[in-house]
Amino acid sequence: MTDAIKKCNANETAACCCVDVGTVMDNTDCTASWSGVFADRHAAEAMLAHLTERARQVESDPCDIRADFANEGDAVRLSIDFTFACQAETLIFQLGLR
Repeated sequence: MTDAIKKCNANETAACCCVDVGTVMDNTDCTASWSGVFADRHAAEAMLAHLTERARQVESDPCDIRADFANEGDAVRLSIDFTFACQAETLIFQLGLR
């Protein structure tokens, strides 16, 4: 386990299996992507509204939300990218969806 951590250049602390948060969250990934298939566009739009509200609860600065609706046979695929001001907000948003 220590070898794997060293390969990632993480700084171990005295506590067991802990690393400096800066080595994990370096603000390079501030986008959370989500995708789902729905029976119709109305259901997809309802999910977009729900997820947008969840993102608004997390954001410190306005989250950039880009949604795409694509027909897949009789269904509709909704793909959304949520770009937050910082990686911590992205992580909080993703954990809130679990």
